[in-house]
Amino acid sequence: MVVTCRRDVPTKGQGDAHDITDMVAAALAASSCRAGTVTMFVVGSTAAVTTIEFEPGAVADLNRLLEMVAARETDYRHHLRWGDDNGSSHVRAALLGTSLTVPFADGKLVLGTWQGVYFVELDGPRSRKVTVYV
Repeated sequence: MVVTCRRDVPTKGQGDAHDITDMVAAALAASSCRAGTVTMFVVGSTAAVTTIEFEPGAVADLNRLLEMVAARETDYRHHLRWGDDNGSSHVRAALLGTSLTVPFADGKLVLGTWQGVYFVELDGPRSRKVTVYV
């Protein structure tokens, strides 16, 4: 059985982070599934989902690292093609990924003590759609 749940996540702009663990757990609870995997997918190529300890320091550290790896104020060939300035957003999303799969057992997500499911806006602001497949 596959259960699909879609949710809107309004974002404030680049670097806006959301803990979506409860949203994913609610979708899992709404299904009658007891074991398997749940996949989260962000519709769009400039946002991402990953796992992290969702606390301000870890979120700031990740944003700082993303700036070091894919700086916003750098020339990207993507800008030449479309005339926009979000090349770094595309690169960051490609590095982090637009989907994430987490196992579950006994109807509960299998996550570490401090591990959560994290959505990050890499462009924006936007109203993003996150789809959860159980």
